[in-house]
Amino acid sequence: MLLRIRSRDGLERVTVDGAHVTVAELKTIIQSQLRIPVESQTLSTNQNLLLAKSPSDLLQFTDMANPDRPLSSLNISHGSIVFLSYDGERNVRGPSFNPAGSFGRKMTMDDLIAKQMRVTRQENPHCESVSFDRDCADAFQQYVNETLAFAVKRGGFMYGTVLEDKRVEVNFIYEPPQQGTEEVLYILRDEEEEKLVDAIAAGLGMKKVGFIFTQTIMQNKKDYTLSNREVLQAVEFHAECNMEEWVTAVVKLEVSEEGSAAIHFEAFQMSDMCVRLFKEGWFETEIAEGDDPKLSKMKKDVVVGGKDVKEVDNDFFLVVVKILDHQGPLSSTFPIENRTTQVTMRALKSHLNRSPSLPLVKRISDFHLLLFLARFLDLNSDVPALAQCVQAQTAVPEGYKLLINSMAETV
Repeated sequence: MLLRIRSRDGLERVTVDGAHVTVAELKTIIQSQLRIPVESQTLSTNQNLLLAKSPSDLLQFTDMANPDRPLSSLNISHGSIVFLSYDGERNVRGPSFNPAGSFGRKMTMDDLIAKQMRVTRQENPHCESVSFDRDCADAFQQYVNETLAFAVKRGGFMYGTVLEDKRVEVNFIYEPPQQGTEEVLYILRDEEEEKLVDAIAAGLGMKKVGFIFTQTIMQNKKDYTLSNREVLQAVEFHAECNMEEWVTAVVKLEVSEEGSAAIHFEAFQMSDMCVRLFKEGWFETEIAEGDDPKLSKMKKDVVVGGKDVKEVDNDFFLVVVKILDHQGPLSSTFPIENRTTQVTMRALKSHLNRSPSLPLVKRISDFHLLLFLARFLDLNSDVPALAQCVQAQTAVPEGYKLLINSMAETV
């Protein structure tokens, strides 16, 4: 049985003799195969272990504290990820290289630049955590689970706020026009629609804070956290936003050997080095058939673990972000844009009639409804004004009220 061990050094693999193995036996295997002393190890199935900064923080992770507990009781099976924190240092990639290269070799300017590109693990993200509005997160994963069955990829842009203590709050997800396959997500950017989205967000006191996408069931059978295609797409959006707190979120359906399934959210930031390499054009952007999906190709050598390489394990570019949830100010009950069913005026009428006793501002406090209305409003004046009413929860002006009601009554 193969297990994936994720630590500050990236994703590594160990082989164990079935799920009957105990925690103590797993630690011994890690010591043997990864050269990490048993007494230095803290193990957990909770990815937040990698965010622990002190010995007292480590004490919070008790699910694998009992050395006699079998892995099967923790729902750990073939391909599962176990998170590892350990004290001390170790050489993961082998002995250091000679900076001057081979004997007698002259260093070119490109060689010298490459030596400065050292891809190392970024220990801490720039944001403290990311918190998802429960309704918007549920609306996203439910569609992927119930309609797409996690057979094709789906994505969206996350909007919300960045608080003073660097906590990111996601309050709605905009799903742009797109096409998904089992391996690739094609985002078909619509500039005019994105202008409406950004205007609504600004009126709500929010902005674009991240990118979210799903992995398919077939991808989950492969041995990587993010594929090379996903790294390229994620870092492209991260570099475009020019915001250090930007978050990339992944949603996946994990099926155990017993057949039980659970939907998991994971959050990362692309490392500063990853963003720099992308902006400076180091990544090979063409992915050929047969390329290893867990490795990103570089156009020139970079230094990883003391070696010159042109392929970098994708995990070196990922910084784990702690995930929380909250109840945000918006609902997510209006039909969502750019899905299989077109949104019509009938949907508007049905939504407004659902709670006729509520003030209109309450009934339109839904991003997807605001985006539908925005297509019939002036981008520079009407859209921000209506969004600001929702943000402040003030009465909708009579003119907008008449317009909205008349639109709904055209059905």
